Amino acid sequence: MSEPTPTLAPFRPIGTPADRGKWASREERHRSRSSPGGRSGGVTVGATERARGLQEVAVVSGAADPSLASAYGRLLALLADSPHVDVFLDQIVRVAAEVVAPAVACGLTVRRDGGAMTVASSGDLAAQGDEIQYGADEGPCLAALRQGRVVEVSDLRDDRRWPGYREHALRLGIRSSLSLPVTVDRETVGALNLYATQPHAFTDTAHRHALAFTEQAAVALTVILRQTDQALLHQQLTDAMASRSVIDQALGVIMGQQRCTATEAFTLLRQASQNRNRKLRDVAAEIITQVTGESPQPAPGFVSPRHHT
Repeated sequence: MSEPTPTLAPFRPIGTPADRGKWASREERHRSRSSPGGRSGGVTVGATERARGLQEVAVVSGAADPSLASAYGRLLALLADSPHVDVFLDQIVRVAAEVVAPAVACGLTVRRDGGAMTVASSGDLAAQGDEIQYGADEGPCLAALRQGRVVEVSDLRDDRRWPGYREHALRLGIRSSLSLPVTVDRETVGALNLYATQPHAFTDTAHRHALAFTEQAAVALTVILRQTDQALLHQQLTDAMASRSVIDQALGVIMGQQRCTATEAFTLLRQASQNRNRKLRDVAAEIITQVTGESPQPAPGFVSPRHHT
């Protein structure tokens, strides 16, 4: 195996069976809707529903801090353009990082089949910060997701709540973080995670902006979930998870071969991807095939939310 390059640590289940699938398509409560004017491959929304969705977001943004207006405007534009769900998630983390502070990295964690995974990140720091927690099965992100509350770390050097996470996060350069639960239909379906390399990075203003933006993003996400064709949404999220699953498997292979930590395996995989100028997922799949002689195993199926009969 030559020059590997990673992304995420081995998947560790969290929560209870009752938690499973809270992120999913809400098919029982939000039936599939379509319109001849909808875009194939994206959110299919009638003109009336799109207008209502935009109004939901606009109502909240009207009372927001003026400095958040640009971020809210971008969310409104995304809803108006009916984006593919992965584009929408990617924009959420990028806009969040800009809104809170220029030096902040952001990742979005969601529940997956009783566990957790990162579906979007603004950079390697956020992706690796999330992955360290999945590998250690502890950390501020998972605490926010499991407990449905905001979790802040002012200075990780002085914070010893999660020893398994702390050691590797400090080595990565993380000094402070802010994790905020993402609530859709009164259920915590994910967490928005902000990381900084400086201690005490989250001022009162940054904290306020993060809270306001997360609330607004959750409103926009609710609109997306309500308006997206359910089969299409299921497929889009399943595809995103499949890519992460391949990377997770490659990290496990690298860790076994090199006898290294998840963070070190991620670094190796990332270097291989950069050196070969190839996508991380493709390099990960190649590593798995070369070492095991078999293709990557399929990702666990995307689980729809529980039904009440």
